[in-house]
Amino acid sequence: MSDTAGTPSGRPGAGPAPVPGTGSSPTGLGRTRRRRRWALATGLTVAVVLVAAAAAGWAVYMKLNGNITPDEAAAAELARFEKDRPTALVKDAQNILVIGSDSRAGDENGRYGRDPGTERSDTAILLHLSAGRRSATAVSIPRDLMVHVPDCRRPDGGRSEPMFTLFNSAFEVGGSACTIRTVEKLTDIRVDHHVVVDFDGFKDMVDAVDGVEVCLREPIDDKDAKLTLPAGRVTLTGEQALGYVRARKTLGDGSDTGRMERQQRFLGALVNKVLGTDVLLNPVKLYPVLDAATSSLTTDPGLASLRGLYELARGLRDIPAENVQFLTLPREPYTGDVNRDQLAQPAAAELFERLRTDKPVRVDTERDGKTTENESGEPSGTPSPAPTFPGNTAAEDTCT
Repeated sequence: MSDTAGTPSGRPGAGPAPVPGTGSSPTGLGRTRRRRRWALATGLTVAVVLVAAAAAGWAVYMKLNGNITPDEAAAAELARFEKDRPTALVKDAQNILVIGSDSRAGDENGRYGRDPGTERSDTAILLHLSAGRRSATAVSIPRDLMVHVPDCRRPDGGRSEPMFTLFNSAFEVGGSACTIRTVEKLTDIRVDHHVVVDFDGFKDMVDAVDGVEVCLREPIDDKDAKLTLPAGRVTLTGEQALGYVRARKTLGDGSDTGRMERQQRFLGALVNKVLGTDVLLNPVKLYPVLDAATSSLTTDPGLASLRGLYELARGLRDIPAENVQFLTLPREPYTGDVNRDQLAQPAAAELFERLRTDKPVRVDTERDGKTTENESGEPSGTPSPAPTFPGNTAAEDTCT
């Protein structure tokens, strides 16, 4: 038998004969089929990855969305008194009441004192966002300010009597709705939204941005605040930050004034930390911030979703840090008790009027005296130049 026998072509070393009608060999056909199978497998893999990514994105969205607690009870109470509430005067301007609750609920929060079963507003800030979102002005309301608190729905379903008392009693008496009605009665400014944050939420937010830097002129050793820190630049963890903004007896002159100023500077540093880094553009960094920011939030139903918060935050992202301002409501010692506060007039009335009508409000970070008028901040011929209040901005270095 010839050594060429068994080869289809009769030629030594020849490969398989072409398959009629295909123009290719069986080997070429195999490669084509393998390419098709590979393309199909690749397409399915990409599809699975996309579906998985979409599912993960939806799961993340639903988790974050579910973190937020809608304050339905407050919404119902405010609706009941709608006819008595102020009217919003400027379209697109927003006023948001941010309430820091002193609730001891949550892990380790019992260390900050006994929980009597009630909550007070440890911090209250009226945040005004200008129309067009050119600026944001945060006004701290003193806890010890004497105010008229209206009749409010108590947690047990009964109603309280109107009273003249400390501002932070409103939250204890009737929660966020009572606090909102008290603020609106005090300022004649419509509160469009509200947010309640507890101790846990504050601590988690600070930890989510890897701490916030402050500058201490002297060491701190405050047993009540559970806080021991060296002088100089210090990056505070969430636990340390909570002690820092709540400390009152051993920092400064021990007054609530110093405490509020410290809170304002800290919040400015926190805002600057978020805006000044790539947190907002980095999903890996953004998720823990969003998770922390939403986990301990109770808001009005209009904000109680990621969509609602996004619509709010979208207008804030382009505000320069120097236009994010912090100041304290003008006040003076109450005539009936020097340990209490009352509004300082006419400065407080002018501040309320400017916020109500969305006119510029400026802070002076250098002066510590009384309210003064800004002589150069307004266009020539303006009959009422923007007043200047002592305060700070998010652009400031806490060490200067």
